[in-house]
Amino acid sequence: MAKDAPGKDPHDEGLKVGDRKKYAAGLPAVVKSLQLSNDQMGARRTVLTLARVNQKEGFDCPGCAWPDPHERGRFEFCENGAKAVAEEATLRRVGREFFAEHSLADLEDKTNYWLGQQGRLAEPMFKAKGATHYQPIEWDAAFDLIADRLNALPSPDAAAFYTSGRTSNEAAFLYQLMVRRFGTNNLPDCSNMCHESSGAALSHTIGIGKGTVTLDDIYAADLILVVGQNPGTNHPRMLTALEKAKKNGAQIISVNPLDEAGLRNFHNPQTPLGLTKGTDLADDFLQIRLSGDQALFLALAKLTVEAGAVDEEFIKQHTSEYEEYVAHLDAVDWDTVVEATGLRMEEIRKLAKRYCAADRVIVCWAMGLTQHKGAVPTIQEIVNLLLLRGNIGKTGAGPCPVRGHSNVQGDRTMGIWERMPAAFLDNLDEEFGFEAPRTHGLDAVDTIRAMRDGKVSAFFAMGGNFVSATPDSNVTEAAMRGLGLGVHVSTKLNRSHVVSGDEALILPCLGRTERDDQASGEQRVTVEDSMGMVHLSHGRLAPGSEQLLSEVAIISRLAEALFGTDDAIDWAGLRGDYDVIRDHISRVVPGCDDYNAKVHAPGGFALPNGPRDSRTFDTATGKARFTVNDLETLELPPGHLILQTIRSHDQFNTTIYGLDDRYRGIKHGRRVVFVNAEDLTHLGFVDGETVDLVSVWKGEERRAESFRIVSYATARGCAAAYFPETNVLVPLDSVARISNTPASKSVVIRLEHRAG
Repeated sequence: MAKDAPGKDPHDEGLKVGDRKKYAAGLPAVVKSLQLSNDQMGARRTVLTLARVNQKEGFDCPGCAWPDPHERGRFEFCENGAKAVAEEATLRRVGREFFAEHSLADLEDKTNYWLGQQGRLAEPMFKAKGATHYQPIEWDAAFDLIADRLNALPSPDAAAFYTSGRTSNEAAFLYQLMVRRFGTNNLPDCSNMCHESSGAALSHTIGIGKGTVTLDDIYAADLILVVGQNPGTNHPRMLTALEKAKKNGAQIISVNPLDEAGLRNFHNPQTPLGLTKGTDLADDFLQIRLSGDQALFLALAKLTVEAGAVDEEFIKQHTSEYEEYVAHLDAVDWDTVVEATGLRMEEIRKLAKRYCAADRVIVCWAMGLTQHKGAVPTIQEIVNLLLLRGNIGKTGAGPCPVRGHSNVQGDRTMGIWERMPAAFLDNLDEEFGFEAPRTHGLDAVDTIRAMRDGKVSAFFAMGGNFVSATPDSNVTEAAMRGLGLGVHVSTKLNRSHVVSGDEALILPCLGRTERDDQASGEQRVTVEDSMGMVHLSHGRLAPGSEQLLSEVAIISRLAEALFGTDDAIDWAGLRGDYDVIRDHISRVVPGCDDYNAKVHAPGGFALPNGPRDSRTFDTATGKARFTVNDLETLELPPGHLILQTIRSHDQFNTTIYGLDDRYRGIKHGRRVVFVNAEDLTHLGFVDGETVDLVSVWKGEERRAESFRIVSYATARGCAAAYFPETNVLVPLDSVARISNTPASKSVVIRLEHRAG
């Protein structure tokens, strides 16, 4: 039986559970933002830095990927954005003295929260084979060591190169160029763990792996469905857009197992009135059972067809496989739908009527949909529903996957994918004069499997916290410890640095907030938001240490060590002037022609989007495709629950800003599990009891110990708990079909009483 990974938080001993909040943001968000920012940065640095977040001449927030409005307020950030900036612009430093004091054994027992609170990494560090501590290393020596180990591998495919969504377009483009020049497509990235299911579903059905919605569409919609998403914590600036849509007459429906505060009432902190008074956002809340979304959208489609509300002209002109889909709807069984969704038929019929009555409909979703075994068919059902009434390619309508990390979508555009299409690789070959490998590489889950099996022995991470972001923590950590070499380009300390193989390097890099000076002068980088807008980002703070290098500089100097300074690719020239990188991007990346000129326009530019721009669909049929998917339901053994892993409000991905979850009433702790009160009674547990969580998967069990039960208004049969603490419960092989994304939102568990 696999057991909980190390890192129990001693602060949980003071855990308190209070009342849930009935609204999001407002004055408490302002106070929290300023308190944390002042604590990390000081008063003057706080004012100067926050004033530049998401401004046209400022820097892109290192948090979420929500787009910037055309007209921006003086303070264009949210509470969690302020936390992200404060963590990066902190005055705290981690240098050689810290690593001399703390051994790896000592650091392994620390939580992610404790590690992150120590401050910015100040100089490159190296852990030698058999060593107990990291020690300082010079940059040149670090690059030579990495190049020596990589060039000594039996095959380039024995290395994997991970990317976090924070990486800029310029760094991402250069990174994939270096990796493919090295000879592999092993480019796992954080998309593999979140919206890979969205990309797979949308590419098949509409010919592009992105949404088709802009901010102006949000403002113009008649009906917006927010499904499997908690924008109040994960994308707080989305609430401002929803508020504007609401004032323009939109109806908003929340579909989620948890009734989240952000979609109930929003106190807009950008307005004086919003500090104390809010806007009710959701017109209705459907508390759906986990993994029941496919059944819901099938039902809505069936009711739409039965009502005769389809757009026949759109279907005839722009879609394929409609007749097969309609025939499939005939087999939908209402009893199965009710059981799978946990909803009443009147709730489903009411939503169907809203859909049929609305001319312009947007469906937004996040990881609540993408991290299930049936995630891809679920998202295809969303597309089916939208196609029925022509809700793609017109103002105020379309699919809207909301990306979680700044520039995670841009990384994919720039070539960070283990399966880039041949046309992209052909462009790369022509531009740089080498032959990029065509064999598909490894995604995140397959990388863990390959490390576990000894097929990958070198791992290079451009940002992120791979150990804490991935499933099956014990398996992942064992795989990382089996590496010959692990390299992490980072701004802050995290658990991936202390779960080490034979040799390990930590390479500290500049953050978004910091000035980047190269041979040609001060540089800017570009990023792509969740809606396909590309714009510049320009940090102004002095670097946190003289030892910091930009991501571009780290990649290019490593490439010189790998391939020699006389390589046909002018790595030094690319490093010296980022305009040169962007000129290459314009000739390699589809839709990025004249890239330098476009990104220097105020606010940047929108990447081409065929479905949105011209109702053109680059699919196998040349049209938008209806898809037929068998309805799958998750069967629970008696006495079990479906667990979804979630974030707290003091958290962004694996970065823990604090130990509170203000909206859910949790203070000073994270090891809690939210369970419906009726389920507790039925299963023989009580609110406040400490239990172990045990996941069940194909005869195997995994255990997360010592979680406090919180009686909570979640859907019957469902539970929720924070990641990364519960990643240990997610089996490595429990993944979404097609996308291979970990099924972290449908983990079958049971609760166990603690002995004594």
